This record gives sequence, C-alpha cells and structure tokens, in this order.
Amino acid sequence: MEEEPKDVIVLGAIRNGAKKFDKIRSKTGLTPEELNKILEILEQRGFIKVEKKKGFLGGEKIELHLTDKGNNEVQQRIHEMEQKWNQMVQMYKMGDKKKLEEFMGNNKSDFAMMMFFGIMNMMMFSTMFSMIGASMNSYVPADQIPPGAENQMSDADSGTDGDMGDGGDGFGGGLDGGIGDIGF
Repeated sequence: MEEEPKDVIVLGAIRNGAKKFDKIRSKTGLTPEELNKILEILEQRGFIKVEKKKGFLGGEKIELHLTDKGNNEVQQRIHEMEQKWNQMVQMYKMGDKKKLEEFMGNNKSDFAMMMFFGIMNMMMFSTMFSMIGASMNSYVPADQIPPGAENQMSDADSGTDGDMGDGGDGFGGGLDGGIGDIGF
C-alpha cells in the first residue's frame, strides 16, 4: 500500500482508540472533508470497518474500527519507519553528513508519521539538523506536524532560551520562607 502519510496517521489514530469522526479529526488535525475522503478510501481498501450502533436517545452512533488488514498495515508501516529512523541514527553516529542529508531529503514525507507514532527522538532529530546545517522547518513544515503527535517539535527545547530555572533547592521553587517551605 503506497499511501500518503495522512492515511497512515488516520489508521494510527483509530488503532490508538479514536473511534469517532470528531475524535479522529482532533487527533490528526485534518479538515472534515479531507478526513472523510481518507476514511472512504481506507474502507474501500478494507483497512477499516464502519460499525453502526444505537445511540442513547435512539439516534445512530457510528464507530470506526481497524480490520486485521488495517492493523497489519499500521504495524508494517511503523516497522518501516523504525528502520528508517535507526538508519538515520547510524549515519549520524558515523558522522556521515552527506549520506544523512541525502537520506533525510529522500524521506521527508515520513517525518510527520515518525512524530505521530513517537518513533523519533526529537533531541536527536534536532541534533541531526545541526550536523547537516539545515533548519527543521525546511524538512518538516510546522503545519504538517499532526496535533496527535506524541513527540512534537515543541517538546525538543534545546535550553538555549536563557531560562536558567528558578535557582531554588530543586524541590520546586527555592527556600523563600513561604508556606511551602514547612516540609509537610
């Protein structure tokens, strides 16, 4: 299956417990039209099944579930992404700047999925960009980072913002004589 990363992200959202349209939409950040189109394609390919249930007040409730075929597809794609990530880490550790830059350029489309599934270490990813002298935004535009990503770019604080903490005792705020210093 040669799919857009968004298709795999939708499958992953369903696999991770998002069974309803609105929940999938909020986890993936897709527009309703785009999500509907993707869901139709996934259903046609046999990756998801639609289950209709009776709602609390007699209305119809629709839930989406992965089929075995859909679950296998997600597992396969995660495995492929893990292999690609491990290759990138090896290239970085070997100091092969040229190979790393070429590999990253050829695999840009996988980065959003790697973030969504929590495969990549964002600190390592940031360090790779430093090594090749590129900015992260040239490889992964901010609008392509799925809101459901377990490891979003904002988590990769490099600590260079000048914030040195509160200078306290390590117990949450310093010994300033306040009520929190009693020790209870």
